[in-house]
Parts: sequence; C-alpha cells; structure tokens
Amino acid sequence: MKTIQETVETIIQRTPFIEEAMQDKLINVSSLARIIQPEVEQALGKEVKTGAIMMSINRMSPMEILKIRKNIKSLSLNLGDFIVRSDLFDQTYKNSSTLYKHISLIFAKIGDNRESFFTVSQGIFETNIVISANLKSEIDEIFKDEELINSMSKLASITIKLPKTNLEQSGIYYFILKQLAWANIPVQEVISTTHEITLVVKEKDINKTFSILIDLKKT
Repeated sequence: MKTIQETVETIIQRTPFIEEAMQDKLINVSSLARIIQPEVEQALGKEVKTGAIMMSINRMSPMEILKIRKNIKSLSLNLGDFIVRSDLFDQTYKNSSTLYKHISLIFAKIGDNRESFFTVSQGIFETNIVISANLKSEIDEIFKDEELINSMSKLASITIKLPKTNLEQSGIYYFILKQLAWANIPVQEVISTTHEITLVVKEKDINKTFSILIDLKKT
C-alpha cells in the first residue's frame, strides 16, 4: 500500500513545472498541499490532514532535479547555431498508398536547393509537410488528389543544432520547450533529427521565440 509520501511525490512529479517552481521557492507549500489534498485522499482511500501532506512535500529531495537541471544548463551553453526561416506553410495529409509517391516527386524536384524549406514527418495515420511559401502552389498541384486534413500559413521556424551529448541527457527537449510554454508561445510543430530540433511557430511569435532561445544559450 502506498504511503502519503509516495503518493505526494507521484502527484507532484507528474505535474508540469511544479517541481522546479518548488525548488525556486515560487510555490506556497501550504497552498499546494490543500490543492492536491483531494487527489491524495482519493489515491489512498482515506482522509489525510493538510499538515501531513505539507510534511511530505517538504521532505522531497531536490537533489535529482537539481542534478538534471545543472546538466541541461551545461548542455545549453553548447547549443550550436540557430537557423531561422520565415514565410512557411504547414499542411497535413491523410496517409494513402499514393501519398508517398507524391512526396518522392517533391524531393526529386527540390534536389539540393537550400533556398527552400521542406520537411516531411510521417505518422501512422497522417503525414505532415512544412514548406516554404514559394513551393505551395507546386505542393497543392501534386497533392490535389490527396485528402488535406489541416493547413496553416504565416509560420516560421528555428532550427537548433544540438551537441552530440544530447543523446545521453534526459530532459533537453523539455528544457527548451518549457521556456516557450512559460511565455505562452504555442509550438505548431516539433521536427527533430539526431542532432537537430526545429520548432515551428507563428510568424508573430518568432522574434520572442528567438529571444528566449538566445537567452537560454547565454544563461
């Protein structure tokens, strides 16, 4: 049977931002205890005093989260160049037997052209394409018989080159995306490779996004 301590830790650890905010002394322990009290009682099947929950919160060790934060901070200092692209479209198509043939036509047409932005993310049921505006008419023509699920315009992207050590460090994507979440910037797409991550946001948010990521690198 779970203890109060274990239950409190489970609830807090699965809630975004709370652990870090606690370590930065941004959260009132008494208020937090009252907020999670109903969930603690439901999980344990009995009444639990607010004071007992407060004691459990105060007993939580900060060492692991501080260690992760320190490692990620160190990693952020080694982030590579930021590459910004604007005037992008984001289109999502339902997967079909002909879709992949049409995608190959686009790759063949673009070739090594670095002036245009073009990425493809294939899911189980749908495929997402982010493209430069100058390619949109060609995409629309080639994919005219495919089922378009969603389309967005006036987007921009920032591509971040990650150090090779990012594969060994947990939480690096969370650390980057958290900054944007705190700033209330909705991320439209996240495109990643082994040593790159591309964030697609609305054009109106690109300057703020770039500023946040630059500050992250300097911190």
